[in-house]
Amino acid sequence: MKGGESLRFGILGGTFDPPHYGHLALAETARVQLGLAQVLFVPAGDPPHKPGGPITPAVHRAAMVEAAIADNPAFVLSRVDLDRPGPHYTVEMLALLKRQLDGAQFYFLMGSDSLVEFPTWRDPGGILRQATLGVMERPGWPVDLHALEQQVPGLRARVVWLDAPRLDLSASDLRRRVREGLPVRYLVPPAVETYIREHRLYRP
Repeated sequence: MKGGESLRFGILGGTFDPPHYGHLALAETARVQLGLAQVLFVPAGDPPHKPGGPITPAVHRAAMVEAAIADNPAFVLSRVDLDRPGPHYTVEMLALLKRQLDGAQFYFLMGSDSLVEFPTWRDPGGILRQATLGVMERPGWPVDLHALEQQVPGLRARVVWLDAPRLDLSASDLRRRVREGLPVRYLVPPAVETYIREHRLYRP
């Protein structure tokens, strides 16, 4: 990772189970639109929002992220959540990255679906003190900023809308497609498709 002083970094967290072109399009749009030095892809180790759900082991998810971002030198895998015990929360992850990249400006990247649920996250005010939210609209997830502002004061001033393509992709649907023998070509990078096939991920 580059030094943090006065540089802007995007942070894209998630399970990445698997990573897909929706993630990459959001990250690249944010990189250009916000003038980011790098976008950090942060796979969740123990996602608190998905307790008890079947999550692919972190070693595979990290390897798929590395495969997905290999051709973009501005995209970097961060193991900040993978290499510490869970449960993991965004507010704590940002604090750790702040210590690693002292002086950096952070933009936490998300879809409008995540923004709608943002008031339910651990310490949303603490997140806003550490990062601006870079938000991509997602079909079917309209945002009422006035209502969100009532729940999380100061949120409206910390939201930047990203002009990202509205790719209606979801990792759960991609897993279903693999499970049912349907193609994921053109939905995930070729290297991710190959990894899924070679490691027989998401098969029944």
